[in-house]
Amino acid sequence: MTRILFVKTSSLGDVIHNCPAVSDAARALPGATIDWVVEEPFAGIAAMHRAVRRVLPVAVRRWRSALWTRAAWSEMAAWRRALRAERYDAVLDTQSLLKSAFISALARGRRHGMDRASAREPLAAALYQARHPVPRELHAVERNRVLAASALHYEVNHSPDYGLQVPATGKSGYVVLLTMTSRAGKLWPEERWIELGRALSAPAILPWGSDAERARAERISAAIGGTVPPRRSLEELARLFVNARSVVGLDTGLTHLAAALGVATVGIYCGSDPSRTGLYGAPQAKSIGAPGRPPQAGEVLQLMG
Repeated sequence: MTRILFVKTSSLGDVIHNCPAVSDAARALPGATIDWVVEEPFAGIAAMHRAVRRVLPVAVRRWRSALWTRAAWSEMAAWRRALRAERYDAVLDTQSLLKSAFISALARGRRHGMDRASAREPLAAALYQARHPVPRELHAVERNRVLAASALHYEVNHSPDYGLQVPATGKSGYVVLLTMTSRAGKLWPEERWIELGRALSAPAILPWGSDAERARAERISAAIGGTVPPRRSLEELARLFVNARSVVGLDTGLTHLAAALGVATVGIYCGSDPSRTGLYGAPQAKSIGAPGRPPQAGEVLQLMG
């Protein structure tokens, strides 16, 4: 039995982009055991993948802020023991950062990663035992797939399969609007959200994650007669998405999650290039916009059908 460890720790969008590579490995190597190291806030995504046996949540961000405490060192030691309890035939670092390369080096197994010319942080390549060239111009999903296929010796000749499983209870007739994102330059003007919301033929739900995001959602919701729910976990949001009529969101991991779940999704791009990290490989997902060219509300509505 082939034993594989994927190391893709963060962020949410990157973790979702890794899912097709996991699906490819499971498909090419029937019966393979697949584990995944991921930052603890995103462990729920890895656990949703039908081919993942064991999720190993790592808390680098939290441990880093508490290095002087005995509890943090105790947690790190326990996590390392859990990681090293298994010997892997291949350890795949698809993150290609120094942080993830150091995590990979703690695992027992032959370490694979991108070569210096391909890695996001070239120094990470020094910690791999096998280095693979991966074209930088490829979409992030395909970069992960190419690395895994090269490391595990199979060919990728089919469409991406995200492999995420969330039970649906039936469409509830609402639309989810994801008005939040990580950078101000990626935001879509509130007046365009309001124009879109007023044109919808279904009620809108506007989730949020921070106080600022909640305030924005409440302003938009008040203008369109929408609903701003209490703050929800990733798992709760996944269930909200999978039961929605459609999802419209900005360049954020949550929009990628909706698309990966097979929901009809429109991604709005205002400050980033969708050709590299846009919605990808999901039949019901569409991207619109470009840096400096935010779409009009009517254009988004048209994509929604």
